[in-house]
Amino acid sequence: MAKRKEEKTNVMRILDQRKIPYTAHFYEETQGPEGTREYGLHVAEALGQDPRRGFKTLAARGASGGIYVFEVPAPESLDLKKAARAVGEKSVELLRVAEINEVTGYIRGGCSPVGMKKRYPTVFHETALAYETIYISGGKIGAQVEIAPQALLELLGASASDITAQ
Repeated sequence: MAKRKEEKTNVMRILDQRKIPYTAHFYEETQGPEGTREYGLHVAEALGQDPRRGFKTLAARGASGGIYVFEVPAPESLDLKKAARAVGEKSVELLRVAEINEVTGYIRGGCSPVGMKKRYPTVFHETALAYETIYISGGKIGAQVEIAPQALLELLGASASDITAQ
């Protein structure tokens, strides 16, 4: 897929303001597959990156009504029971597609943990810390940022835990 001219996104502006190093990657916006797992793999393939280093952003609501953000490797699925334990909830369920923009400020496929409308408790799958850099959404479809996971976790006040299905 052809790469596009670099355009700064809100995510990139926030990282620039905080002086957090990152590399922007752009890919052709195409109609990708429907599921989040398949879409994450589609993006990794478009950029020629290891899909295990590409993290997808999933927003969920806990039994208490609180909103949580989970970051899992593109080939993996979120285990809702593990996710609930990681945030101290009895249960969590993913937000409906119609709620994503209202809650996060982003659209499905372009949701990033950086720059959401509010700061929500965020949990990365523990494998994020095994890499020198990981990829997350740049805040819009067609943009990704490559960033050191420790810097990202510090920026977000995030934690890391085993939150994927086996």
